[in-house]
Amino acid sequence: RDDDDINDVASMAGVNINEESARIMATNSDLVGTQMQSCKDEPFLAAVPLHKRILETAKKLGITDVPAEVVTFISHATQNRLRAVLEKVTVITQHRMESYKDDEWYEQATDVRSQLKFFEQLERLEKQRKDEQEREILLKAAK
Repeated sequence: RDDDDINDVASMAGVNINEESARIMATNSDLVGTQMQSCKDEPFLAAVPLHKRILETAKKLGITDVPAEVVTFISHATQNRLRAVLEKVTVITQHRMESYKDDEWYEQATDVRSQLKFFEQLERLEKQRKDEQEREILLKAAK
């Protein structure tokens, strides 16, 4: 049923799917079934130390042989994981650098700096009051 719908739509557009498939196979027949890579597949981590480490862990679990593909796979997985973590850290640092002070949609609820200054002034005034009381006590004691 679904194939008939696709064929009906393709025929309405004037496209013959069989002819198009044949053309694709004829022009790109050398590419069908081949794998193309733009660069050499190099492992991210050093292969020899990683292979030794994997073998040590595998021996503890009763595995005696670990193929080289496993080392390559773990190396690529590590690279992808590290890339993902670094991308997340980059996004986090960009968010931390954003300033919402001038944004009209945000309203400042509390001003911590002014609160701290106020408390510092209170402490200074209290200290001055205590110092004055001590002076008065000393002056009275001296008289």
